Amino acid sequence: MTSPLRRAGGFAAVGTLALAAPELGKAAAAPFAIVALLAAFVIDDGPVFELFARAQDRRDGQLNGLAGFALAATGLAILSTAPRESMPTEVFVAAILVVAYGNVGARAVERLWSDPGRSVAGFSFAAFLAAAAGQLVIAWTVGRAPAPAAVVFLAAAGALVAALLRSMLYERDDPIVLLSTGLLLWLFHTIGVDAGVVAVGAALLVTVALGYVSYRTGTASVPGMVTGVLLGLLTIVFGGVGWFAILIAFFGIGGLSAKYRYAEKNKRGVAEDNEGARGSGNVLGNAAVALVAVIGFAASANLQMDATLFRFAFTGSLAAAMSDTLSSEIGVLFDEPRLITTLERVDPGTDGGITWQGYVVGVVGAGLVAAVAVAVFTFDAPALAALTVVAGGVAGMTVDSVLGATLEGGRVGNQTVNFFGTLAGAVASAALAVLLL
Repeated sequence: MTSPLRRAGGFAAVGTLALAAPELGKAAAAPFAIVALLAAFVIDDGPVFELFARAQDRRDGQLNGLAGFALAATGLAILSTAPRESMPTEVFVAAILVVAYGNVGARAVERLWSDPGRSVAGFSFAAFLAAAAGQLVIAWTVGRAPAPAAVVFLAAAGALVAALLRSMLYERDDPIVLLSTGLLLWLFHTIGVDAGVVAVGAALLVTVALGYVSYRTGTASVPGMVTGVLLGLLTIVFGGVGWFAILIAFFGIGGLSAKYRYAEKNKRGVAEDNEGARGSGNVLGNAAVALVAVIGFAASANLQMDATLFRFAFTGSLAAAMSDTLSSEIGVLFDEPRLITTLERVDPGTDGGITWQGYVVGVVGAGLVAAVAVAVFTFDAPALAALTVVAGGVAGMTVDSVLGATLEGGRVGNQTVNFFGTLAGAVASAALAVLLL
């Protein structure tokens, strides 16, 4: 039976066909289409089958995994040769190589260590190197000088996106990882990178270091760590250091609040799972709106929208996330909470249950975000700007509690409620900014 590392090497060899795209031109999809047809209908035995076959492939008697990977690559190749608004060739190649060689890196590390954090690190490192090298090869092939900052950023962003999806999905889901990575890299490429290569490299080093610290200190799980690093990188590159300062203030204080008196929370039955470590769902539930805001800020010129509105949406969403996190983590330590919708007494930890102490701490949390925002951004009226951010944070916290009391449970989970709470904070802050500033 083929080892996982050897099989990953076979997939990487297939992925390397993407480097022929400049020479093949409109026929860039042909090699992958041929591989998909052979895998699906021709190869059902022999050394090639043994090289690529996974456990499910053996049961099915055909190379479904290879066929799916090749079909996804075919789809991206077709997008890269479309007559209008085609995906840039370097993006197509980077997406293919990220997944193909990232799996090689992960399998190589797994032969030495069983730590999932090291496996993700191996995937990300190999994916980054392969994507960067692939972009340089394409630039050399077509005779175009590469943009170093764009090369580093796309390679890093692609590696992190693919590593995140890989940590959440099964091995057979490579086509989903491949297509998602390609489409997101296309979006990032379209927005463009204004920062220099030194700034992008520094941003990558800082976010990776902070991600590693969060994982080792137990404030983030492996998917949560990767999600945080990706969010941090995108925030610095598309927004700037000031935007990142607000983001890291939320993650730092929020992560510590989850650990605050954890043993007592656990004894009361209200502690977060996984010893308070944030998973990807928790990170995205609290920061997805902020990510959309910072990307919108970067694309505001193309969208012909006021960039300031995205700044208030960003700060308002994180103020809401901070308010909700602190009010929940601190509020559960007090007795006699009341349901926000009826004010009847409920048990600690009940969805939608609040205490006045938790609510006050939530307002303070929004104030902390507002203070950082005023410190790093230039506002014409700093006091009104801070008030706008605090109001958005409190509004989002309140909406979160109301949704928790009325909808949470069953099909509506905590991450969904968090998302709508932060969305309410973003909308409230942006709307107040229009009215007051």
